[in-house]
Amino acid sequence: MRLLLDTHALVWSALDPDRLSARARDLIADPENDRMVSTASAYEIEYKRPRDPELSRLPTDLDELRNLLVFDWLPVDEGHATRAGRLPRHHGDPWDRIIVAQALAENLTVISADKALPIYGSRLEW
Repeated sequence: MRLLLDTHALVWSALDPDRLSARARDLIADPENDRMVSTASAYEIEYKRPRDPELSRLPTDLDELRNLLVFDWLPVDEGHATRAGRLPRHHGDPWDRIIVAQALAENLTVISADKALPIYGSRLEW
């Protein structure tokens, strides 16, 4: 399965895996699954880091996190950005909208506790 971790799924995987559902932990741990994280999540982490003590516990070099958790960065391209901007306004979080657009464009399953994401037609596991 090709997975796209929502930002909180990435953070919890690194800092507090017990906050993940058992299903999410199993999917992330399965070496047969491809694990990807949007580069929008890197921006979200750095944008929120100064105000969020939990995020300050992450490595400042996010490639260290990538090496630790073994995932690939999924760059946001023009098609992803355009699609995110054109999604219906069901969800106000701009980072989640980019993640959903990437999942739809790349045929990925989103790992997220956010139950609102499937309203866009994306596959969600938790």
